[in-house]
Amino acid sequence: MKLSRDFYQNSALNVARRLIGVTLVRITPDGTRLSGKIVETEAYLGLGDDAAHANKGKTPRTEVLFGEGGHAYVYLIYGIHCCLNIAVDRPGVPGCVLIRALEPVDGIARMQKNRHTQNIRQLCSGPGKLCQALEVTLSDYGTDLCSDTFFAEGKQVPDTQILTTPRINIAYATETKEKPWRFLWKNNPYISVN
Repeated sequence: MKLSRDFYQNSALNVARRLIGVTLVRITPDGTRLSGKIVETEAYLGLGDDAAHANKGKTPRTEVLFGEGGHAYVYLIYGIHCCLNIAVDRPGVPGCVLIRALEPVDGIARMQKNRHTQNIRQLCSGPGKLCQALEVTLSDYGTDLCSDTFFAEGKQVPDTQILTTPRINIAYATETKEKPWRFLWKNNPYISVN
């Protein structure tokens, strides 16, 4: 069953944990279903989280984070790779969840073509990789993730199967750098490399 808008109207920490095991689905314009189970997320709490893009307030880049939860926040890192985040919480509370890795489920042949590799473990084991595999681009910024073409469905894994660690690649953060706001599906071979 597709996740409702209410699912995303919660704190980033709550949603990041509850997304582990849920299937992210992208229907391409030609009708191909590309999907994967979410195996790794990171929570960004917005104001007061010095690793969050929204920490310094609302800008044209972060505007979607200040709106209704359940919309895509897509941006470039290193000027090359797209990263997919889901805006969460209530309007005015700019939390988001970075989708760091997926276990591929549907459309694997198309993902292999998109990623130029046959190695299934390399298709979605990082935020840039999964965007390339699922054909997520900057044009997806603001997309409603409760739509019929881009959504999440299913249920999370039991809490006993979820590990928490500090987020990675946020050396610029100081106050929140060590917070255990990264969530992983325990022993899943598709998580990203530290």
